[in-house]
Amino acid sequence: MSVGTTTAHDAGPLHVTGAARYTDDIPTPRGTLHLAFGLSTIAKGRITDIDLGPVRSADGVIDVLEARDLPHDNDVSPSNHDEPLLATGEIHYLGQPIFIVVAASHLAARKAARMAKIEYDEQTPLLTIEEAHAANSHFEDGPRIYTKGDADAQLQAATNRLSGSFEIGGQEHFYLEGHAALAVPQEGGDMVVHASSQHPTEIQHKVAEALGRPMNAVRVEVRRMGGGFGGKESQGNALCVACAVVAHKHGHPVKMRYDRDDDMIITGKRHEFRIDYDVGFDARGRITAVDFTQYARCGWAQDLSLPVADRAMLHADNAYNLDHARITSHRLKTNTQSNTAFRGFGGPQGIVGIERVMDHIAHQLGIDPLQVRRENFYASMSDKGAQTTPYGMEVTDSIIREMVDALEVSSDYQARRTAVAAWNDKNPVLKRGIALTPVKFGISFTLTHLNQAGALVHVYQDGSVHLNHGGTEMGQGLFTKVAQVAAESFGVPLSSVKITATDTGKVPNTSATAASSGSDLNGMAVLNACEEIKLRIGSSLSKGDVTFAGGNVHFDGKSLSFAEAASLAYQNRVSLSATGFYATPDVQWDRIKGHGRPFFYFAYGAAVTEVVIDTLTGENRILRADILHDCGKSLNPALDLGQIEGAYVQGAGWLTTEELVWDEKGRLTTHAPATYKIPVASDRPEVFNVSLWDGVNRAETVFKSKAVGEPPFMHGISAWLALSDAISSCGENYPDLDAPATAERVLMACQKLRA
Repeated sequence: MSVGTTTAHDAGPLHVTGAARYTDDIPTPRGTLHLAFGLSTIAKGRITDIDLGPVRSADGVIDVLEARDLPHDNDVSPSNHDEPLLATGEIHYLGQPIFIVVAASHLAARKAARMAKIEYDEQTPLLTIEEAHAANSHFEDGPRIYTKGDADAQLQAATNRLSGSFEIGGQEHFYLEGHAALAVPQEGGDMVVHASSQHPTEIQHKVAEALGRPMNAVRVEVRRMGGGFGGKESQGNALCVACAVVAHKHGHPVKMRYDRDDDMIITGKRHEFRIDYDVGFDARGRITAVDFTQYARCGWAQDLSLPVADRAMLHADNAYNLDHARITSHRLKTNTQSNTAFRGFGGPQGIVGIERVMDHIAHQLGIDPLQVRRENFYASMSDKGAQTTPYGMEVTDSIIREMVDALEVSSDYQARRTAVAAWNDKNPVLKRGIALTPVKFGISFTLTHLNQAGALVHVYQDGSVHLNHGGTEMGQGLFTKVAQVAAESFGVPLSSVKITATDTGKVPNTSATAASSGSDLNGMAVLNACEEIKLRIGSSLSKGDVTFAGGNVHFDGKSLSFAEAASLAYQNRVSLSATGFYATPDVQWDRIKGHGRPFFYFAYGAAVTEVVIDTLTGENRILRADILHDCGKSLNPALDLGQIEGAYVQGAGWLTTEELVWDEKGRLTTHAPATYKIPVASDRPEVFNVSLWDGVNRAETVFKSKAVGEPPFMHGISAWLALSDAISSCGENYPDLDAPATAERVLMACQKLRA
């Protein structure tokens, strides 16, 4: 057995020894040129004069390109063709690229980029959600609205009613490997691009556009990334296009990488949200109606903001059956970085909204928030009658009740909640809090045609297997999982299978490695190719049943090793190479109507977090976290546990320590590790219990597994609500806690309650 076994990451030894090759490690050919962008120093306005003479005469500079020097399309947008590679006169955010410096070295390019003399007609930027909404600065005509039932009537008739509003900050991806690209010109005007990208096909498409060439003239290769988290789904387009354009012009290889400060200043973040809510409920906490208004700060260009905001709406129910709901979404255009995909893709913001409501209801009624959550959970799949989401999809696979029941026992939740209350009664300064939160997360791209994948599998005559697929490896272990699928199918050891770099010249028209779909899509495509090859080998050996197991091929009472069978098939002129393809079934979605089945299935989980806060300083610690997560029949438990642990820490970081701050001019002031605090090893819970739910996927996925990339990110919400629980011991009112709940915000919330 290969699938379901605990297997180390295929590149683990390379990572820890430093031998793993990333884009910046690729040996560059002689004569390689280096690039840097010259950036705007205002957030909104127009260039009135530009003098690049000092840049051109700087040491090591070979060329300088402005928008007018680009040979073809000046656009790097993944969606709306509204994101020029280089500004065309109008400035939309502070840090927008205006020109490209071509130099003999990376350092020379960066130094020269700062020598430009640019004058602007500066205008007042729109920086906040409130400013953009007041100015009617939106990406769509009017808000997007999803409805179920009659929210207005049920709110009016509600036994109890409350309302609130809170803010959720953005988040910097902070991948350890920054953006990088290398373009190498080929004969006949073709181009090879080495990219740190989650979406090689999009790079191929944008580079081809920029060069005025067909896509078959551009080949993009991605061996691995040092982290992506969605930040390399579209934001790598600019570097790759710039490198390719300069390489085409000068006939030399061209390389570009962002330094950390440039990376943070230029690239987009997780979308900042404000969520307003109005909710009606009964004496037990059962929601009778809810009205959400979500405001998303999208930045200056559309990027992926529309589907991100859509997914926030799609997850506004989380694990709860809402009979009467209205969800309104405003997508706001501001003079800040163009926000982009981030792990969860809007889903976390939507889930935070409903979890805040559950917590607020419990406080209003004076009961355990877990009791309120139970009152509202979707029915278990064993219960009669399917319930529907606010967008009309039946929920037939819910296991959230059973999972929460199990976690309540394994985490000793009730006894610890009692102990927390006793502690808080005795301690005036240090206060503890505890929270249990669930997650129900939809798996599939909401843009239906992206739910497809291809693969290429070769079996050599010695029995070794070579495979390639459209997914990209960013540390999550996708290559290992897909190799396990191939090994399981052929019945050979995992050591017999080699996966090579993702390459648009081998597997075309791939989707981004995103939406937690990497294993689902690419694993099934590889399985499809392997089964085709097995069918050919089997047909060449026997007209009866042929099985592949234990490194052997069994037929007609005989047995050959897999290598012998492959060699014999080769001698019999049987093709041992196959392409595989998979398209996710049963998904259909109308985003304008807000109705359909956007997801193939749901992944579930639950987390309990306990924290302690210092009410005199706001400092806080996560003491313990218990997580139970649903991976279906896990392809690789070790990799899945690692994903869950990392996702929890990253999610908790988003809601507690990671604060993005812009000044009144639109300058990002938290643009380096010195000013932007991601969680570190010492921030993980001292007690950290993570378990996998023992179950299988009801949907027909690869070996009945479930996606694990994004869903566990939402477990970090329990840390934020545990902080809110601790703060609530300082007074009678509900804590008015925004996110991230930094030490300063925790302190202010404590002081407000005590006042």
